[in-house]
Amino acid sequence: MKPLRILLWIVLVPLLAVLALQVYFFVQIWWWVDHDPGSTSFMRQQRSVLQEKNPAATLQYTWVSYEKISNNLKRAIIASEDSHFSEHEGVDWQALQKAYDKNTRKGKAVAGGSTITQQLAKNLFLSGERSYLRKGQELIITYMLEFWMDKERIFEIYLNVVEWGSGVFGAEAAARHYYGVPASALGASQAARLAVMLPNPRFYDKNRGSAYLGKRTGLILRRMGSAELP
Repeated sequence: MKPLRILLWIVLVPLLAVLALQVYFFVQIWWWVDHDPGSTSFMRQQRSVLQEKNPAATLQYTWVSYEKISNNLKRAIIASEDSHFSEHEGVDWQALQKAYDKNTRKGKAVAGGSTITQQLAKNLFLSGERSYLRKGQELIITYMLEFWMDKERIFEIYLNVVEWGSGVFGAEAAARHYYGVPASALGASQAARLAVMLPNPRFYDKNRGSAYLGKRTGLILRRMGSAELP
């Protein structure tokens, strides 16, 4: 084989593989417009971790429709995680810049700046690895989600698959795990507390009396009234 052909082979094969992967993501997201995901990449990873210690371990997870999730929880999550969710096209570049500036000042990653759509993109398909390559793929998937789905559908899937503790996924499982009620019955204070847990749910599952958790919950309660739902 001539050197030029070898070079083309080395370049084309990975390129075609990457393109095939993007097509897979694109078609899968199209399917999820009106079909509910049975699980996500992140859920499967966490189940594997739990099963390393206990082969019989399962996830706490029950899908519920958007209408069966308390508006208190929806408002709390938007107030806490992505106040411009209904306005942006998947990425809040201003929030990303603020997070970058804050991380630069602190000398470490203390803020993320990811939108709800970005978080969903990561949970659906990607690993927890931190790299520029993974971030780039996350952005591509984010725009795919925004292309195929309206904001309500994106939020519905997010609410059902986001992690809320060790092996606890989705609003219904979280409401029952922490408060013994369905997601539709969550009160404002309960919802605000669940929203505050999202950046580090396994930690707060074990440290429910955290002073920061209580203080931040009060702040989110005050912000919930201005949260715009899709």
